[in-house]
Amino acid sequence: MMTEDLTGILERFCPMYVLLDDGGRILNVGPTLQKLRPRHAMPGQGFLDLFELLRPRSVTTIPALMGATDAKLRLRFRDEPQTSLKGAIARLPQGRGAVVNLSFGISILDAVRDYALTSADFSATDLAIELLYLVEAKSAAMEASRSLNLRLQGARIAAEEQAFTDMLTGLKNRRAMDQVLSQLISMQMPFALMHLDLDFFKSVNDRFGHAAGDHVLQQAARIMGEETRGTDFVARIGGDEFVLIFRGLEDKIQLNKLARRLIERLQEPVPYGGQTCRISASIGTALTSQFPRPAAAEILNAADLALYAAKRAGRGEHRFFSRCDEGDGCVAEIGRFG
Repeated sequence: MMTEDLTGILERFCPMYVLLDDGGRILNVGPTLQKLRPRHAMPGQGFLDLFELLRPRSVTTIPALMGATDAKLRLRFRDEPQTSLKGAIARLPQGRGAVVNLSFGISILDAVRDYALTSADFSATDLAIELLYLVEAKSAAMEASRSLNLRLQGARIAAEEQAFTDMLTGLKNRRAMDQVLSQLISMQMPFALMHLDLDFFKSVNDRFGHAAGDHVLQQAARIMGEETRGTDFVARIGGDEFVLIFRGLEDKIQLNKLARRLIERLQEPVPYGGQTCRISASIGTALTSQFPRPAAAEILNAADLALYAAKRAGRGEHRFFSRCDEGDGCVAEIGRFG
């Protein structure tokens, strides 16, 4: 049989074969085995220069290798990655060398992970193909699962964000406010809470329509975002009602200046559709330091009382919540400091 005929048969049925001459020099290798070292041609190299023989331990020379036809060979590449292989050797007749068959000798995990081998790299009769199908199916299933998990995680995050967001203004909503208040109180962090209500907003809706009202709300939300810090919290909790929470800030002078800036900016005319919309704002502020054991409902109620005191004062005003020492109930302290 000519060598060309032999290599054709070997490539079809043993795609990880090594054809050796009688001196242990590599004459040819299977296409799959060559894939493991695509940048280095194996033919012409000495077999024991390319591979380190691990078993049998007694085989250290080419003559000993040629005589190990009844032994199972365990070997590995000498260079990186040092992939381990298993095989068997068969002598060719008339001293024409030998064939080392490694087709069953590579770990399926190594074949896929390190060399990206597929079922096309093995003989159709190899049991390795069945294992490769399983590995490929598992990899595809894991990738599909990972992709699905990422989509589900993204959808969950989006749903949670939507659940805590006012869709018209992009501000947080009442549910988010309740959560933030609960966290701040449980952490015993001092804060100030402003309850802001837009004055004359109903007349904008009545005169110019709800689209104009929506535009005014969006502009008001933008102003509140511009006048607050990144650590502050702004929420729309009703039609034209907003709550602002200032972490770690209870200085009345600073808070009053902030409230006055908000009122002044919200009084600026808002153009819409060739018309001019005019609103104002009333604000009531409560501080956690005013309560021995602050509770969310108590702070919100106090800010609400201060807000309505601001409205009774003529609107476009700011009031701080205050307690009376005489037992006559609660009043609001005029918000003019400094």
